[in-house]
Amino acid sequence: MKRTWKNFPPLLTAGLLAAGSLLSSTAFGQTAPVIPNVPQEDAYQLRGLAPQEAAQEVEDGPNRYLEVEGLKERGISTYGWIEAGIGANNWGSPFNGPITFNDRNWMGQVNQLYLVNEKVLDTADGGADWGGRVDLLYGGDSIFTTARGLDGNLLNQSPAGAPSWNSSKYYGLAMPQLYGEMGYGDHAVKFGHFYTIIGYEVVPAIGNFFYTHAYTMQYGEPFTHTGILDTWKASDQLTIYGGITNGWDNYSDPINIFGISNPGYPGANSNAAFLGGATLKSADEAQALTMTVSSGNEIGSFAPSGLANIGNRSILSTVYVNELSDKLTYVFQNDNGWQFNANTPNTLNQSQPGTALWYGINQYMFYNFSDTLVGGMRLEWFRDNNGYRVISPLRNAIFGGPFRTGYQGNFWEASWGLNWKPNKNWIIRPELRYDWYSPDHNQGPLPYGSNFDQYGQLYGGCDAIFQF
Repeated sequence: MKRTWKNFPPLLTAGLLAAGSLLSSTAFGQTAPVIPNVPQEDAYQLRGLAPQEAAQEVEDGPNRYLEVEGLKERGISTYGWIEAGIGANNWGSPFNGPITFNDRNWMGQVNQLYLVNEKVLDTADGGADWGGRVDLLYGGDSIFTTARGLDGNLLNQSPAGAPSWNSSKYYGLAMPQLYGEMGYGDHAVKFGHFYTIIGYEVVPAIGNFFYTHAYTMQYGEPFTHTGILDTWKASDQLTIYGGITNGWDNYSDPINIFGISNPGYPGANSNAAFLGGATLKSADEAQALTMTVSSGNEIGSFAPSGLANIGNRSILSTVYVNELSDKLTYVFQNDNGWQFNANTPNTLNQSQPGTALWYGINQYMFYNFSDTLVGGMRLEWFRDNNGYRVISPLRNAIFGGPFRTGYQGNFWEASWGLNWKPNKNWIIRPELRYDWYSPDHNQGPLPYGSNFDQYGQLYGGCDAIFQF
């Protein structure tokens, strides 16, 4: 049966483009979120340095060719990077299954031409300061980080949630961050549109070790929020976050845009969501534990009348980082997400919409061979408990073309890679990856292969990042 967007899982109607995300956030979550005084050119959002930086920068940092001395004296920085690469799967399928962001088989992609303009807060003297930031992302990755009502279509437009500023199926423009910031002492309050604090992997290429992304990030987490968020450095070891947002990957879309089928649901007319968490670091900062949560109402599914079933969507993410030695770093991540009134596949014939669950465990290990070479491994288990989150391939679901969804079962993947920094402006990232899907039953399509008929897939790819 041919589907329209209204009877897709709400991945396409209430968060498809950043179901991961975004970090995901959102989503550079390599270590604990940083305090306001950390230079944003090293943090890029609320998080710490990427794992490749554990090898120490080749020199003091990348050459910044866009800096203007007059603006720099006023604390305003302009910089960016360009990322391009290629990847392929062993089946010769046009798409690499549900893998993103590098989703096309043997098609070279300019994934990110990324520009940043920002003024970083400076409250080192305990006084007040202001700041702000604008990010622009052009390239193949832009479709994964659009927000409805800003650079993505509203739900009542067609296709719902799809990018608004695309020049083609493969390239477009997004504005993942557009915010101001006020700080005083140990507090920094961000207001506007910004990356999520949920999860470990993130949208900006320089914040991740691997070229491809984990299922947890792409399909289990938000990428961006719009609202207000306070960061409080309670002590040298404890940082606390708290704020209110407009939900997942949403700039201005009202939750009642179609009308509500269950108006008696608590807060049914509001998609205001809590976003918060905390980071606790050891005294020597070798270990960090970050727990973050987002909880608020989203459109779970649609009733036969076309009205929206409203339900709470929540996610709890735990990230633990341990620098075991000067050369070895271990990362553990656990995410647990759920959506009420999701009308999940195993309850389609029942009178009450069902609840969808998704959860998983990621583990990373990074080893510094030298100041310029780091090796890494990622092992992941991600469970789409009700076939509600994962889509293969995601780009076809957005722009048209064959795709499949409803994968109720377990996804497993193992990735191996290197980060080589030949000089302070370049990063080269080769990667080898194997994926496997274990369904709960033998009915329905599989996520890999040209005919959606394969349980597993071998992938290889490589990209290069030039910072400027």
